[in-house]
Amino acid sequence: MDVKTQSLAGTQPDADDAQTRESWGGFVWFLVKLLLAVLAFRIFVFSPFSIPSESMLPRLMNGDYLLAAKWPYGFSRHSLPFDLPLPDGRLLARAPERGDVVIFKHPVDGREYIKRVIGLPGDRVAVIGGAVILNGVRLPRERTADVALPQSANTGCAWGGDLGLGTGTGTGVTNVCRYTAVRETLPDGTFHTTLDFGMTPYDSFAEQAVPEGRMFVMGDNRDSSRDSRFPAVAGDGVGMVPQDLLVGRAAIIVWSTNGSADWGRPWTWFTAARWDRIGDML
Repeated sequence: MDVKTQSLAGTQPDADDAQTRESWGGFVWFLVKLLLAVLAFRIFVFSPFSIPSESMLPRLMNGDYLLAAKWPYGFSRHSLPFDLPLPDGRLLARAPERGDVVIFKHPVDGREYIKRVIGLPGDRVAVIGGAVILNGVRLPRERTADVALPQSANTGCAWGGDLGLGTGTGTGVTNVCRYTAVRETLPDGTFHTTLDFGMTPYDSFAEQAVPEGRMFVMGDNRDSSRDSRFPAVAGDGVGMVPQDLLVGRAAIIVWSTNGSADWGRPWTWFTAARWDRIGDML
């Protein structure tokens, strides 16, 4: 009896060690599966993107964080989380539509940019007096109510704006910058709001045809956007953008902050949020 008890007691540490190894192995396998799931989500479904400038005002503001849908235009090495040395081209390629807000890699420096698609392959695009001429037809432009943007650490009053008092866009601040706004309508009837600072050198662009496999993009803040009206230069214009450089289509704003948050004071994370923008579909 004592011998049997001693034998059973001697096997207990080995059983505990095996159970511990099995437990750790299961945890590591869980982490591997979680990592693969997150990676697959970023490659095939959505990826995060933050707005770094004011070139897409008034629709998108500096401090907006959004998700870009990865599947609408197919997949390429440029749509992967890491710029791997894979072959050029896109799998399940599909062209964007006019009016889409797209994220793409700059043709020269590879940085991510966000603009609105105006012209597709075969289209002829020109800009005369600030109005877009698409295939010989002037896109309808209609003056709308001024856009009043609240002033914050993330959003200043750029040239062309009128700084004054107002209620902003639901943030409760009193200092706002008012911009002249124009609604531009595309041939399919969809429309978007652009900002107009009056006549500038950016309001003229000689007609050019969009080559096969490329797209003509513009920022909604027309007088503060380095887009397809300018040659592709690192850190500057983008020229006619190859569609193979597409990363995804802007889908939804998941967070927005006015820049006043202090990481050492957690309550400011909430007071700095632009709650009225969170959840906006793009």
